[in-house]
Amino acid sequence: MEKDKVGKYAFWIVFTEAAGALSAFLTKDGMKAYQEQAVKPALSPPGAAFPIAWGVLYLLMGVGMARISLTGDPEGRKICREIYLIQLGVNFLWSVIFFNMRLYGFALVWLAGLWLLVLVMILAFRRVDRTAGNLQIPYLLWLTFAAYLNGAVWLLNR
Repeated sequence: MEKDKVGKYAFWIVFTEAAGALSAFLTKDGMKAYQEQAVKPALSPPGAAFPIAWGVLYLLMGVGMARISLTGDPEGRKICREIYLIQLGVNFLWSVIFFNMRLYGFALVWLAGLWLLVLVMILAFRRVDRTAGNLQIPYLLWLTFAAYLNGAVWLLNR
């Protein structure tokens, strides 16, 4: 792989993983309180599953964005990068809303917005690089499962 390609993959993967790590760091106390105090729904995975799942999802996001950044479509790259950064910011803030603020109902609405943004991102990515778009499908599926968990937590902890 050429040096430029390696650099783009490294940048987008590290950038995306760092966003996830910062979010986790800023919400670690809220996550601990959630694990100890919140009533959780059936099908809730163990707490240790979340960093593994998110680590893989952030990796796939970063690889997808790197693929986009290497295409020859400057306008497509720009649109995809903007959507990507917006959804990553919305993703980042969901943890703060859910874990730190414990606004479970608002977090569910926020998550619905994130789900739509990720769907838009998948469609935009697929127009530029089909594989990059397809790499985001597990993210959308996980968000669908997260919506079930978020909604159930909201109902069980009112």
